Amino acid sequence: MCAMTAPTATATILSPIGIIRLCAEGAELVSVRIDPEGAATDQAPATPLLKEAVAQMTAYFARERQNFDLPLRPLPSERGEALRMGIASVPYGATLTYGKLATGLGSAPRAVGQACKRNPFPIIIPCHRVTSTAGPEYYSGGAGASTKAWLIDFEQGKIPWKRTQLL
Repeated sequence: MCAMTAPTATATILSPIGIIRLCAEGAELVSVRIDPEGAATDQAPATPLLKEAVAQMTAYFARERQNFDLPLRPLPSERGEALRMGIASVPYGATLTYGKLATGLGSAPRAVGQACKRNPFPIIIPCHRVTSTAGPEYYSGGAGASTKAWLIDFEQGKIPWKRTQLL
């Protein structure tokens, strides 16, 4: 479900971490949800935006794309947007701690953690690349910490994966 109050268009894709549901309103992507046990629908995306989002997400899992270029619904505050852009700046295959990212953004680690926790665009805004220096990892997408670990290992080439494994 897209958890939006206005009508939305959705598309689902099968991925190695489960079903990914992409939700759009008008010309903006409004959320990405990872369901490790859901069922994908077998229909074409209803809008050009969702068609492009599906293509980019599919290319990511085929290791043909490392970054996304999609119109995302903006956050209501400038500070939230700055944190989002900071998270998005962590390069593919790299990780950065909450503290180091916070220092670079002139923020607090807790604020970065909250921005990651509230991120409506997992994978696209790669909050999985932001990690803790102490204690267990947390991830709000998919199956939690195991999804986060899989995404990091996948990007670092530790998991062999081919597009054909989903066909």
